[in-house]
Amino acid sequence: MRYNFLGHTNIEVSEICLGTMTWGEQNTQAEAFEQMDYALAQGVNFWDTAELYPVPPKAETYTRTETIIGNWFAQNGRREEVILATKMAGPGEFVSHIREGRSRYTTAQIEQALNASLQRLQTDYVDLYQLHWPERPTNFFGQLGYEPPTLNEKPDDLTLFSETLEALSCQVKAGKIRTIGLSNETAWGTMKMLQIAREMGLEKIVSVQNPYNLLNRSYEVGLAEITQEEQVGLLAYSPLAFGVLTGKYLNDARPENARITLFPRFDRYLNEQATLATQAYAQLARENDLSLAQMALSYINSRPFVTANIIGATTMTQLKENIASVDVALSDEVLAGIEAIHQRYTYPSP
Repeated sequence: MRYNFLGHTNIEVSEICLGTMTWGEQNTQAEAFEQMDYALAQGVNFWDTAELYPVPPKAETYTRTETIIGNWFAQNGRREEVILATKMAGPGEFVSHIREGRSRYTTAQIEQALNASLQRLQTDYVDLYQLHWPERPTNFFGQLGYEPPTLNEKPDDLTLFSETLEALSCQVKAGKIRTIGLSNETAWGTMKMLQIAREMGLEKIVSVQNPYNLLNRSYEVGLAEITQEEQVGLLAYSPLAFGVLTGKYLNDARPENARITLFPRFDRYLNEQATLATQAYAQLARENDLSLAQMALSYINSRPFVTANIIGATTMTQLKENIASVDVALSDEVLAGIEAIHQRYTYPSP
């Protein structure tokens, strides 16, 4: 396993991060325990979760994933071996079960959400606490281009970035958080947070957790430069595009118990252009004796602005293949082939 520093800190995290959003929905607690045991044995010391999980978000499963992780810590006492990240949910109708859909990054709500996560996780601190998505309306969750919100769309009670950073900094000083990060964030939001932190002497963000895969390389446009110049690393989620980049959905296949089979709403990587791109990447992988999944993951691992690649699996076979991608090195020929396909199918799925 290879390790990278988390932002400007001296915290070393594995290049492969264990994603957890299926635990409590597609995976049982026993299966999650097996995944955690195996991942840690392979040197995967970085795990990512959220109060929202499992996905899809539902009132009846809300917080189940954090609870499972907390139970694992309680059973074996290995909390200190793990760099643990979790996320606080933002506002939205699709999360009306979380603080009545009016979650705000205010001092009071941050303290409330953090304390509840710590209790479920059965720990005194988290290593990385992230804002799951912006409080303000902007382009995320499948929206590529930015469209200014109308007056009706923009809430009149948005929390000031300064209050959010002050609240998070207070929790760092209290020892409940080691570092802070963003998720599903834009270049403007990231730079604004950095600017305010500098001006006010507050805690600096160390990471941005955004989607990044062969079908969605939009992070490269503005945020990659910020990563390089500001030491704010990318935690790449959906590196296999909801499983599409395994090739299992090609030819309109819908494998039993696969995520998109179970939850058709997660189809953003199945539009016509994305399917054509996936076919081209699959052919490139076959021509070079690679599995499509490992080629897709290895590409993410090779990018200099990626701190960690967040892999997720519902079976141990998938987990083992995903973790093993760290040992796959792509040739110059394969990398050139990926760029040629990217030129034909640029950002087919946001």
